[in-house]
Amino acid sequence: MKFVFDLDGTICFKGQPLSAGIIAALESCLQNGHEVIFASARPIRDLLPILPESMHQFSMVGGNGAFVAVDGAIKEIVAFEGHIVEDIKHIITAYQLAYLVDGDWDYAFTGSETHPIYQNLDPLKLAKQVTLQELKDIVKIVLFPGAYHLEIVAQLQKLPISIYEHASENIIDISPSGINKWTGLEKLGVEQNQFIAFGNDANDASMFVKALDSVCVGAHEVGQLTTLQVPSEETAVIEMIQRLNCLSASH
Repeated sequence: MKFVFDLDGTICFKGQPLSAGIIAALESCLQNGHEVIFASARPIRDLLPILPESMHQFSMVGGNGAFVAVDGAIKEIVAFEGHIVEDIKHIITAYQLAYLVDGDWDYAFTGSETHPIYQNLDPLKLAKQVTLQELKDIVKIVLFPGAYHLEIVAQLQKLPISIYEHASENIIDISPSGINKWTGLEKLGVEQNQFIAFGNDANDASMFVKALDSVCVGAHEVGQLTTLQVPSEETAVIEMIQRLNCLSASH
């Protein structure tokens, strides 16, 4: 069985690397012959620092589906079309928005260094921070809408893009049209009803509805789409991983 894990708020908490308990649970899945895949909103660059080095070769979906990595190398990147980037730039300018924009590896950031997202931004200094104008292929955009959240979403909804709102952090996460975690998993050869998915937020919905079993970590409304739900507590998550690991190994 393939086990697909979101990271932040699902199996890693407060931006910290995977704990020894979580790592042991994942290794137990491997020992039972299962495959472990990671599917995150983070670009691959920012996904690696929270994983043990032994898992850097695992198949990964990053940027909510815009990045796909296999055997430690990025296999595919889906970028925004140029005219869409220009439309989003106009919105940024009109509302004087702060942003985090990811290219294929480097990034542009104008947000506050006190925002949680900054704490997870290229902690190993693997990339360069550049200006928005210097980025060529733009793959993922995070906007900090401040008090203009509703207005910004209304403007963005006019564009052919994928939008994920994260109210707790007051950010708007944008990916190219038709890109989501499930499309990324498909590129890895994952088939519908042939995997188990763990996640905690709206950007996990696309894989939840395709999974054989799905686990929502925490009380997010996306739990309405899952077959199982656990509290946002590491112990509860570990117990659920172990439970499904054993059940899947017995079939």
